[in-house]
Order: sequence, then structure tokens, then C-alpha cells
Amino acid sequence: MAHEKLWGGRFSEPTDQFVEEFTASINFDRRLYHQDIRGSIAHARMLGKQGIIPLADVEKIVEGLQEILKKIEGGKFDFSVALEDIHMNIEARLSEKIGEAGKRLHTGRSRNDQVALDIRLYLRDEIVEVSAYLDLLVDSLIFQAEKNLGVIMPGYTHLQTAQPILFAHHMMAYVEMFTRDKGRMEDCLRRMDVLPLGAGALAGTTFPIDREHVAELLDFPAVTRNSLDSVSDRDFALEFMAAASILMMHLSRFSEELILWSTSEFKFVELTDSFCTGSSIMPQKKNPDVPELVRGKTGRVYGNLMALLTVMKALPLAYNKDMQEDKEPLFDTIDTVKGSLKIFADMVREMRINAASMRSAAARGFSTATDVADYLVRKGMPFRDAHEVVGKTVAYCIASGKELPDLTLEEWQGFSEKIDGDIFDCITLEASVNARAATGGTAPERVKAEIERVKAGR
Repeated sequence: MAHEKLWGGRFSEPTDQFVEEFTASINFDRRLYHQDIRGSIAHARMLGKQGIIPLADVEKIVEGLQEILKKIEGGKFDFSVALEDIHMNIEARLSEKIGEAGKRLHTGRSRNDQVALDIRLYLRDEIVEVSAYLDLLVDSLIFQAEKNLGVIMPGYTHLQTAQPILFAHHMMAYVEMFTRDKGRMEDCLRRMDVLPLGAGALAGTTFPIDREHVAELLDFPAVTRNSLDSVSDRDFALEFMAAASILMMHLSRFSEELILWSTSEFKFVELTDSFCTGSSIMPQKKNPDVPELVRGKTGRVYGNLMALLTVMKALPLAYNKDMQEDKEPLFDTIDTVKGSLKIFADMVREMRINAASMRSAAARGFSTATDVADYLVRKGMPFRDAHEVVGKTVAYCIASGKELPDLTLEEWQGFSEKIDGDIFDCITLEASVNARAATGGTAPERVKAEIERVKAGR
């Protein structure tokens, strides 16, 4: 019946059953129970402090909410679709348990500012957890970098062999990416860490509430300034999802490389069996399912961001029921990002590096050609002329089936009289890697210093 709804006084007919099911959010917003109860306890204590409700009722409310929290955590709480959402489920059960005192809890607030509070509390906790998972992944990358500090591999542009680099330098590139991701999470947290409770449905409340006291109880450093914005703002969720999308893009790029590197054509790395699967028909297969799934889930996170952007793009102020659609994409993004980071941190730490294959690949494809051009420049040749000389040398090697180190001094001098016997000192992989130390390149001492800098700043 209509009167069974906590908001049903104005209605004379019961809600259609399918409408109840269609509009209810309890099936997904139940995960906000802890934040909802925490926020309600703070709100009740403030109401009592301000003399808006009796202190005796406050104690009953707090005790009742704490009992409900234990029941939910113990799996003994029955959620009702008819009660629509987590807020109404908890409030109805509270009133059932403690009577009239429970009905006083909602004084001075609306579900609009209540849900805005719950989501901020929830996302605040989740961002801290996501940041912790990012730290674990960075730790795994640093572990591999330190363990394989001297391993040389080919660096690529356009997926073509470019110049030799250190594998550790490649790992530290991802450290930079994920460090920026953590910074974006921290920025998002700073902007969202304000209390919206007190905005009411949209225009505040006539009761003499103390928002600063509630903010203090809930560890918010500030309160929102505009009641309309307070209940209609989902920028903080969008910002998190945008940062999460960039984070997943980084994981997807890394996934692509691990997938390529683990093929028989590359043989750069081997993912341990615990992070791979086999084929139902081909007994030799070892499939990199984890990085493939992370690569696929990246599109899912992008989609969640676009879904919420689309929900919000034409909404007039203030709250609209459309905004109930914020939770499922947000929750899914949180779950996906946390799961991807956790599994990646473990997988990266355990993967095995094939240093011989990496070095062999770095020795092919004329990866030290740029070093030869630089050598000629130091001998006094203009860079564009040096570029042409080395290009002709490479063409000769291709036609002859040779690599640069295979050329004799006589062959080298056929391309330029400036070339001496010291040419062989600059075309080794080690010389190429070490030559770029002064410019922030890939020399072991530079990479080691970068690792120490990151560790010191953690």
C-alpha cells in the first residue's frame, strides 16, 4: 500500500510492482551500507548537539544503526526492493527496531544530499585503496628493474627496432605512468573531499544544523558552498572515472607489450603458469589471458565514463532520477580497476625475463645506426650528411645480408673517409646504451638513480 512507503503520504494508490523493481537501486547501492550508516550516525549526533532532536533519541538511533551494521555485515539483513534503496531500507528497519526515535533521524536532510554524501564517503575510501594497489604495481616494476638492471633490449618506435635500451628503463617508463595515475587519484580526492550533507533536497533546511560539526565527525576538511550544486554534482565521480580510464589505458598498453613479448616470435618474457590458461584443442598453448582481459576491460571502463557523461549532459538543476544511473558504472569501474591492478602487480613481479632473447633482438635491425651518425657528427660531418651516409650503409647491409658490426673497416671507410678503427667502439650495445647517460637516457647508473629517486619519494 502507498502508506507503507516512507514517502507515501501524498499517494492514494500503491506503486506498480514492476515500477518498484524498475526504479529500485537496492540491488546495487546496498554496497553503500557502511557509508550510509556512518553518515546517519554523524547526522544524528549533530541533531542532538543542536537540540533539534532529544539526546535520548540520538543514543537509540546510534545503537540501532550499529546493530543494523552488524546484521548487514553478518549477512542477516533482508534487503527489500519495495523500500527502493539502501537509505530507505536502513531507515525503515531502524524505525521498526526503535520506534518513533527512528523516524526523527531524517530531520533536516533529504535522500538527495544523503546519497551525495554516501557516494563521496565510498569513493574516498576506494581511491585510497586504488592508490595502494598502484603502489603495489610500482613496487613490482621497480623489483623487475632492479633485478634486471643490465639487461639490454631493443627500443621501438612504430613497433620497428629503433635504439637499444635497458629493460629496466622500459619498466621505469611505466613507473612514471602509474605515478601520474596516483597523482590524478590524489587530485580527485582533494576536490571531492567536501561535505554535501545539509543541502537538503536542493535548498538547504530550516533547521539550525551545524554542517561543520558533521564535517568534523566524518573527516571532511570543508563543506560544499552551494546547495543546488551539492545535490546535483557528480563531477567527482566523472573525474575519478576519467582518471581510471587513463590508468586502464596505461595497463592496456603494458598488456599489449606483455602479449607480444610472450610470443614465440619475441620470447622476451614468460608469464608464470598461474597467470595463463591453455587451449581446449591445442595442447601446446599457453595463453596470456590476464593481460588480454585487462586490455579488453579497458574498453569497459571507457564505456562507463561515457555512460555517466551521457547521463549528466542535459540534466537541469538540481537532482533528477537519471542520476541513480551514476552508481553502476562507478561501482563497475572501481571493481575493474582494483582487480586489474591487483592481478597485474602479482603477475609483473612473477614474470620471468629472457635476457638472451632481448639482447639478440637488440643486436638486429641496425639499432646502433643513430650512434654511427652521431659518431660522424663528432668527426665534423653535418648531421644531415651523416644521416645520409648511415642510411646508405644500412642499405648496403640489407643487400649484403649483414648487420653493422659485421662490416670490416674497409667497408666502413667506403662510405666515409672520416671513419676510423674506433667505429667499432661505438656500435656495441653497451656503448650505445651508455652513450646516452648524460641526456637522461638508459645507462645503468642513470636508471639506478631514477629507481632510488622514486623509492625515496614514496
